[in-house]
Amino acid sequence: MNSGIGLKPPTSLQITSGRLSSRADDVKNVCVLVTRKTLGSFPKGAYNIHRINMNILRKIVCQKTTKFRRVWTKHSKSAINYVNGRIYFANFGCCYSSISSKPQQLYEMPRCLKSEKIEDAMLCEGSLGEALPHPSDYTSSLLAITGHNWLLRIAADTGETLQKVYLGSYRKFRYITWDVPQETLVVKSIQKSGVSEDQQVFGSNVADAMISNGMLIVMHSAGLVRLYSFERIAEQNMQQMCVLGETCTWKGEAGTVGDFPFGVPCNITLTERPPILFEVPCLENAFQVGGYPWHYIITPNKKTQKGIYHICSLDDHILAKNGIRDLKYCALEPDWIHFHPDASERIIHVGPDRISVLRLKELENDSYQYGVIEEFNILAMRDRTVNSKVTVTAFGRLVKRRYDQLDDSERETFEAVVYEDELDLLTVVAVTQTDSEGRAHVNLHCNETGRVLKKTILQESWDVTHSHALVFDRDTLIHIEERPNHNFSCYVYKMHCNLED
Repeated sequence: MNSGIGLKPPTSLQITSGRLSSRADDVKNVCVLVTRKTLGSFPKGAYNIHRINMNILRKIVCQKTTKFRRVWTKHSKSAINYVNGRIYFANFGCCYSSISSKPQQLYEMPRCLKSEKIEDAMLCEGSLGEALPHPSDYTSSLLAITGHNWLLRIAADTGETLQKVYLGSYRKFRYITWDVPQETLVVKSIQKSGVSEDQQVFGSNVADAMISNGMLIVMHSAGLVRLYSFERIAEQNMQQMCVLGETCTWKGEAGTVGDFPFGVPCNITLTERPPILFEVPCLENAFQVGGYPWHYIITPNKKTQKGIYHICSLDDHILAKNGIRDLKYCALEPDWIHFHPDASERIIHVGPDRISVLRLKELENDSYQYGVIEEFNILAMRDRTVNSKVTVTAFGRLVKRRYDQLDDSERETFEAVVYEDELDLLTVVAVTQTDSEGRAHVNLHCNETGRVLKKTILQESWDVTHSHALVFDRDTLIHIEERPNHNFSCYVYKMHCNLED
């Protein structure tokens, strides 16, 4: 887990599906919505109670009299993480709830040795309507991996350790993820120095690997991504089944799976490379899949192509019409592109002064089968009358060739785009450099049209040379900043309604 909110596109595989659209957006009055909720008079029963509540909250958030005020600030010498209403400090050892009007501390764990500190964590909540073996299994939990290879399940609201699994000493495990479609927990180690047997199978230039959507994704340092069926690998190469908590004999030693010092055996051994499902060369192993039908986004594997993105069919590698996206910017920060997290099969392309929401469309009577069209654009507040090309020198002489100007930090520049799924809003951070510091404001945009609905100015400065992360969660804005020398800050804003207005 990084800062808890991803502001730049992941390099992992993404697969999207359909999204339920709002049917009450045409209702403007909050009181009418509250009355309809009480009477249960929503058309065709399309809304459950949660969606009714979120639609009401969205309208309250976006109305003119609503303001966001900074209510809390906390600094730290270690990374700060946000997960679903909880703010974590001290390597997940200290937790605050951000749900109340001001964050309140839930727990603080006892200090531990550096080797025992939590390296990575993720929130886990039990499935509704499914019988679980133990009462504690219904408790919201933090799944955490420690520096000495213990996998812990920690009660999210108390910090109590509910379960411990020892992974073993044969690797240093550092990362934890959840493969949603397969409902599978994935724990990943750091890359071991030298060449292991598995690396000999997949090649000596393996740079990274991960499991997503039931596929093993292997990334090579030469700029090549290959996909394999993990289900097939497990079925054909598992030497024996190992079950947590049960006795197992492995390589002549008997022990309980998950207990110290036996751990969890590495029970899949490959002797030859499995069949490749898909492969594509790409720069920096940046590869994403999404859309309908499935397409992928890459940058061609040449340094001169950096900042240029190709949108191609996953089925036959054919480039979509208008599928080459190149903003041709000269900026300190590159633009980025990713499939929209709202599962609408759309694509978001973000540059310094333009956010484009794109959609794949099937074409008729065209040499291309699919094309990329722009649904809407969000533009930064800049003087568009100024020619972006320099045509004269400082002494007034004309130049024959035009050059792109370097992106000017004194003009409004987009720094982050985050999607709030429950309110169906795009949260956009724009920064303008004034004198010696950057001033940032947060705009809330309609996810369907791009129309700006609310503007909030952040009180603290925004230094573009620092790392930042922003969360918008229902009625809360959280800004996390990382400054040099391990200095972190967390700023929390809460929604306030001015009843006098």
